Amino acid sequence: MQEKWFFTGRFKGYSIQSFQKDLISGLVVGVIAIPLGMAFAIASGVKPEYGIYTTIIAGILISLLGGSKYQIGGPTGAFIPILFGVVITYGYENLLIAGLLAGIMLFLMGVFKLGSLIKFIPRPVTIGFTSGIAVIIFTGQIANFLGLSDVENHELFLDNVSEIISHLGSINLYSILTAVICLSTIILTPRLFPKVPGPLIGLLLSTLVAAFFYPTQVATIGSTYGEIPNSLPQFHFPEITMDKIIQLLRPAFVIAILGGIESLLSAVVADGMTNSKHHSNRELVGQGIANIVTPLFGGIPATGAIARTATNIKNGAVSPVSGIVHGLMVLLILVLFAPYASNIPLASMAPILMVVAWNMSERKVFYHVLKTKTSDSFVLVVTFLLTVFMNLTIAVEVGLLLAVILFTKRMSDSMVTVKALPNQNSKNKKVVSHIVSDTHDCPQISIYNVEGPLFFGAVQTFAQTIMNTIDYKPKVLLLRMGKVPLIDTTGEANLSSIVTNFSKHGIVLISGLRSQPKSVLKKTGLYDCIGEDYFFDHTGEAIDYALRQLNENKCIGCKHFAFKECAHLSNPEHAIQDEKVYSHMNGQ
Repeated sequence: MQEKWFFTGRFKGYSIQSFQKDLISGLVVGVIAIPLGMAFAIASGVKPEYGIYTTIIAGILISLLGGSKYQIGGPTGAFIPILFGVVITYGYENLLIAGLLAGIMLFLMGVFKLGSLIKFIPRPVTIGFTSGIAVIIFTGQIANFLGLSDVENHELFLDNVSEIISHLGSINLYSILTAVICLSTIILTPRLFPKVPGPLIGLLLSTLVAAFFYPTQVATIGSTYGEIPNSLPQFHFPEITMDKIIQLLRPAFVIAILGGIESLLSAVVADGMTNSKHHSNRELVGQGIANIVTPLFGGIPATGAIARTATNIKNGAVSPVSGIVHGLMVLLILVLFAPYASNIPLASMAPILMVVAWNMSERKVFYHVLKTKTSDSFVLVVTFLLTVFMNLTIAVEVGLLLAVILFTKRMSDSMVTVKALPNQNSKNKKVVSHIVSDTHDCPQISIYNVEGPLFFGAVQTFAQTIMNTIDYKPKVLLLRMGKVPLIDTTGEANLSSIVTNFSKHGIVLISGLRSQPKSVLKKTGLYDCIGEDYFFDHTGEAIDYALRQLNENKCIGCKHFAFKECAHLSNPEHAIQDEKVYSHMNGQ
């Protein structure tokens, strides 16, 4: 059973040739992951080695235990604003606790099979906060790009912009030159040498130029953060208290949601590139375990990385072994070359993150949603602005709440409750609403087309419309509910109230009731209260039954002619003849 849970289909038919492909792809992705891991850690407000630790530990565990054959896990740009906010507000030690809590949440999401629910987070919300994150990352690297000195990092975007502007007088031309060399290399390398990792080449080239020509003129990782140790940290369990747990629940929840979204999105991208299928819940379990273990070794939260996963596939990966190799490769480089990484200028790291921000900004999708000028556009803009100017936690919460409210409003607007009658001029006598008027409507039978979900957001309009009918007390109320896909308990309660009120002077008939609404009515007892004989599969049967309930004396002289039988029923002579026939049949 365990083998089925963790390894289903992921190593089927594995061979030496498969291992060779995984080895090559793992080595390539491992080399790419090193500068990214350090850059994401620095931008998150922690030491660069913590990004490397995350790349090693989380990278191996996510590949080993996750639900995608090709997923590459590690620190990502999406986490930067929320992690930086936690570090600024609560400190690094509490960041580890938040990451551990997020791991537990992800693990539980997978165990309770909530993987599919994350996919229901609205696209405008994800695009909004992703674009906002990109702006924050890009802006956050301007100081390092320009080589500004004594710049203090703040949690709020506007404070950071103000800080940059106030220190523009300390621009370092050597830093700009270093950053431009790195940025140019990153942009040109894919065009000239598509298989060569641009960020790594840019980092190496700009570092070498700075080290040889102006070694003391630019800030480096070593001068800012100290030397990077060439070993893994010792196991350390953070000091967890109930107060800290309560304090960190919100940021931990946002980290978990972000991690879940990005990992599953990355897995979907991998599926599209390889014509495979990932296991959502197993992926969340793997992500959860990785984020529980990583903080115990000083690492920051991790998730599936779309760009590194795509690179993994393009370089021929065939199984999770490539992700494990990628983690081991980073570990080997850490042990052998960590001291040299201390010489990397911060100006060399800035362009790497700026390019990451540019690529994750979703510019085209953002504009596409914006130009629709719908409620989705509103959710997108609000989520984006809150991400940039407030924080990611508030942005996600408000964005989701707005999306739910506006979706409820749209569904409510789609609810239609309108009077209808059979169209005698159509071939099938179809029941339609447009032919009902003050002079063409049956006083004794009220037919309503009910369309759309009958839920809490739509019941008020439904109930008001029907109650207006009750006021003039027709004999029969026929509800055509064939286009009601679902009903919730609020909808059922309102329908029950209508049935109770109307039954005092007439009967309620329902036609075309679908399976979900029928199930709800049976569970609440309303189905039996109405009576099984009053439910019909087809409207025609319900109308025939309704016509037999009429007070024919009230039909005499009626000029509405709502049904084909009305011409006969409204004629006084026919009514007298029917009375004689009835009396004769009863022996009177």
